[in-house]
Amino acid sequence: MNRVCDYIEQHLDDDLSLAVLCDVAHFSKFHFHRQFSQAMGINVFRFIQLMRMKRASYQLAFYPQFRVLDVALQAGFESSEAFSRAFKKTFGQTPSQFRKQPNWVSWHQQYPETSRKGNQTMQTKTVEIIDFPKTLIAVKEHRASHEQLNESIASFIEWRKQTSHSPVDTSDSFGILYDDPAAVAPEDFRFDICGSVKAPIPDNPQGVMNKELPAGRCAHLVHYGSHDAMDTSVYFLYRDWLPESGESLRDFPCFVRYRNLFPEVDEHELVTDIYLPLQ
Repeated sequence: MNRVCDYIEQHLDDDLSLAVLCDVAHFSKFHFHRQFSQAMGINVFRFIQLMRMKRASYQLAFYPQFRVLDVALQAGFESSEAFSRAFKKTFGQTPSQFRKQPNWVSWHQQYPETSRKGNQTMQTKTVEIIDFPKTLIAVKEHRASHEQLNESIASFIEWRKQTSHSPVDTSDSFGILYDDPAAVAPEDFRFDICGSVKAPIPDNPQGVMNKELPAGRCAHLVHYGSHDAMDTSVYFLYRDWLPESGESLRDFPCFVRYRNLFPEVDEHELVTDIYLPLQ
């Protein structure tokens, strides 16, 4: 079933008929539906729709230049009306309402069982020790539940668009991982959304501030695929690699660099550098 889910996520714009998916799974069509539903908690066609709706949601929220009709067609709907009905039934907001003021907390409630670990645990994990250079960063601090993180991301994107201090095309994008959302109360979750800058930035309405990523040795691991599954790679560094390495941790949180972003690329094409600071 993981193979089927991976195939779906990698072919959202292709034919995802029952015949195609049964061939991927090597299961009979007489049993496939029941097996998929038992493994994933929802039927396969609902899973496909949710994956397409996920991409559509990000396009609506972060890409105002995309027309609702274009988003609807890419999500597999024949009209914006049909898309609007399905979107509101799923998320409680029309696409236009979501675009204006997305309710990310309600949105997250639709995806508790569809954020999978995928094949990351099966990939060869190569860790190298690198010297990370001191890097000035502009930071939007997120201090609220993980489900509200996209609200802070939207504020940081707004700041980036309004200034020329950290253009997304020529600057690095980072995230500083202070907490595991599964291990802290929602109100205690901390995450920094960052962009590299060449000089300190002035005060701004979005509350973006100056910080730095310190120079020093880091364990470096590349994560491929959805950010939802990135905890698998982070846990590997802490649980498996670190005890065997003989290294000691530095007093700075784990952080990541996003080489690309969703939905500019599909989730399976995401590439993220993970850095674990070492003494």
